[in-house]
Amino acid sequence: MSILPIDTGRYGTREMKRIFEDETKLQRMLDVEAALAWAHAEVNDIPRSDAVTIERMASVKYVKLARVAAIEKEIKHDVAAVVRALSEVCGPASAYVHLGATSSDISDTATTLQFKEALAVVEQRLREFEKALLEKAEKYKRTIMIGRTHGQHALPTTLGFKFSVWMRENARHLQRLRECKERLLVGKMSGAVGTQAGLGPNAMKIQELAMSRLGISPADISTQIIQRDRYGELIGVLALVAGSLENFATEIRELQRPEIGELFETFEEAKQVGSSTMPHKRNPITCERVCGLSKVVRSLLAPAMENVITWHERDLTQSSAERFIIPEACILTDYMLALITEIISGLVVNEERMKQNIGLTKGRCMSEAVMIALTKKGMDRQEAHEYLRMLTIKSEAEEQSFKAVLLKDEKVRKLLNEREITHALNPRNYLGTAVRQVERVVRKTLNERKTIGLR
Repeated sequence: MSILPIDTGRYGTREMKRIFEDETKLQRMLDVEAALAWAHAEVNDIPRSDAVTIERMASVKYVKLARVAAIEKEIKHDVAAVVRALSEVCGPASAYVHLGATSSDISDTATTLQFKEALAVVEQRLREFEKALLEKAEKYKRTIMIGRTHGQHALPTTLGFKFSVWMRENARHLQRLRECKERLLVGKMSGAVGTQAGLGPNAMKIQELAMSRLGISPADISTQIIQRDRYGELIGVLALVAGSLENFATEIRELQRPEIGELFETFEEAKQVGSSTMPHKRNPITCERVCGLSKVVRSLLAPAMENVITWHERDLTQSSAERFIIPEACILTDYMLALITEIISGLVVNEERMKQNIGLTKGRCMSEAVMIALTKKGMDRQEAHEYLRMLTIKSEAEEQSFKAVLLKDEKVRKLLNEREITHALNPRNYLGTAVRQVERVVRKTLNERKTIGLR
């Protein structure tokens, strides 16, 4: 019976969930056993024919999940159950199954193989999200909207600028992921406490050959386990990705408020229901889903950090926690990336509402531009700031446009004529380098994609 929403199918992509299914995990463990046997044969420790048999039979086609589960129920050891189930189908070659290895050689290296697949999926998702942001940054680089600080109107910016900031945050996650992979994607064949005593005089060569066969690097040194600072780093990177996605989704949720009404998730008008009782509701449910799942992923960082600590050469405190945190972190991060990419790709933009919202403060959001104009005409900057602060208060209190207040003020009119005031109050004239910054980071991102063969 399914209980968790990942298992029921509510959350997660098929592509990522497949990597962490029990049968896939079993196959990766069998892959490690096969690589070990092959490496033994390469250094003439075991007969080549027996290694070939073990390699051929190390498949879920022959080693059934149900049989492994039955053995584990009896002996209370998951890896030993795999070893016995593989041995049962290998005939005389079973004498060489798991030769010189310890359980963590198999399970930790198998986990690394899962990481390798999972991170390839996450990286692809990040690239797809990047492409969606690229398109929006370019399309809306000149679309003016009000920038907000503390939730209040600040200065004009552009929607493309906002997307560009997100795009480069995403680029940093790609960089972190690449750097993390170098430390994470390692396996080992080092025996019970890391000394490789059970593997004999060819131990270091066996480890090197087995890992090469599996397409990963050997750990430079390890105890019975691969040290968990590597896993902690990965969960930390995924937690950062999750935090960014919640940040982006929260911004869209805020801008979808009816009082603001600038951005909207797509809404399937023909079928989608916003509320069981209120027919008018159009909720940002996908963004809210991203925000909710992001909290779960970030919470997984705590047990990942706790797992760095172990007794002596190993204990078993990591195992139970990792059975939750590794699949959950990978599956949910991948799923959130798929969701946010869909959100951005289908985002509904109300440019007219953006223009209206800039006008809500009746020009007061352009007070800095007027201050700069006054200082260029010789007024002390501090004096200009305080003077305009009082004029904005007057504008708001008397419900007059800021332009009207400025035009009536003798002190301002001595320095600025009406044309200059009008120019200073035009949001399009006070975007600074916003458009150029967008164009610069778009070029940078395109060049980065080009180096790996993406458009």
